[in-house]
Amino acid sequence: MSRDERRRVVVTGIGAVTPLANDAPGTWKALACGRSGVRTISTFDASTFPVRIAGQVTGFDVTSAVPERRHRRYLSRGAGYGVAAAVEALAQAGPLTGTDPYRRGVSVGGTVGRVELQQLADMSWLLESTGHSKIFRQSPAEVLERDQNVGPAVMADIGDCRGPFVSVSTACAGAAHALGEAYLRIQDGDADMMLAGGYDALTTWMDVLGFALLGALTQDSPDEPDRACKPFDARRNGFVLGEGAVIAVLEEREHAIARGATVLGEISGYASSLNAYRITDSPPDGGGAITAMRDALADADLRPDDVDYVVAHGTGTPGNDASETVAITEVFGPWAHRLSVSSPKSMAGHLTSAAAGLNLIAALGALGEQLVPPTINLDRPDPALTLDYVPNVARARPVRAVLVNAFAFGGTNACFVVTGPGPRPGQETPR
Repeated sequence: MSRDERRRVVVTGIGAVTPLANDAPGTWKALACGRSGVRTISTFDASTFPVRIAGQVTGFDVTSAVPERRHRRYLSRGAGYGVAAAVEALAQAGPLTGTDPYRRGVSVGGTVGRVELQQLADMSWLLESTGHSKIFRQSPAEVLERDQNVGPAVMADIGDCRGPFVSVSTACAGAAHALGEAYLRIQDGDADMMLAGGYDALTTWMDVLGFALLGALTQDSPDEPDRACKPFDARRNGFVLGEGAVIAVLEEREHAIARGATVLGEISGYASSLNAYRITDSPPDGGGAITAMRDALADADLRPDDVDYVVAHGTGTPGNDASETVAITEVFGPWAHRLSVSSPKSMAGHLTSAAAGLNLIAALGALGEQLVPPTINLDRPDPALTLDYVPNVARARPVRAVLVNAFAFGGTNACFVVTGPGPRPGQETPR
């Protein structure tokens, strides 16, 4: 099937709960202004930890964001963010009256639920102090709160989505895979509309300590949290953990137009790959990221010089930033040095399973306002990294197409292309 014969997939709504704001417009405004949401950890006492900062959501009230008690009853903290973002996205997408609920689905990335380390410590204390050997009992509610499918199921209920259901857990590429799977379901005709994105809330003492012990988190700037995350800077030495959710409404273009929805942008291509290298490290030669980027561009039927902006995975770890730079340079060739490349993680921290959703907000904002958000804290450029990373201040420039990158532990890569609501680049005039 040719590109012109395939069903086109557009974005008609987007919602967010992030360290930058508790809605999508506020999140984009913060990105465009270069404002950081990294702060001292408040979810637990981190005063004795080697890392005491994170990108944290503040001022969020799940009761207000998710009004019906039955919808929030079993939500974890992260799932609460996700459902709130879905409510916002559906409201922006507009009334679904007259549409078929069996043609609406859900595709969400999130972390697999597990017992909190504090609960394990409590179990251990009980056994050691009392000799109690019976099974440590938990309520059904506690079990449901750890189930990664509860949040997406609530989203499905709110949106009356009775079609395809996809729940993925691919760590930092989760939202990208979820958006890509939703794109494929619509493109292949299995659905007309999908709620898609990701959520996560790993600012727990187990996760912060675990990532710190891996050496993945920066220990810089505990007293100046907003200065800590430094993607592509010569001083970079680790990422800042974040939390939040971004959920979008993806829809078949003609279906959206028929019901009078506003088209925010188009998902024009998607691809994924594996590095088969190491569990935590990015391959120095760019590895599978090159494959995913090239295949996403090919799926969108775009040339490298059709793209003006790459929303980088850009974690701030030495290896990831170097590997991603090599991959972008390989894929785009001479055009790589005419691209703008920036990392929203410099402002929000790493939202893990929701990270690519934040990158989607950056892509849509760049296309809508012809403005590329910056990479903040980039004060000492690494001479080995030679691309334009938009240091510290947003830049006005023409943006026709955006490539979004998402790379994760385990070596999994997912990339997608976002274009504006009008003709795709290269279709305005014959090639």
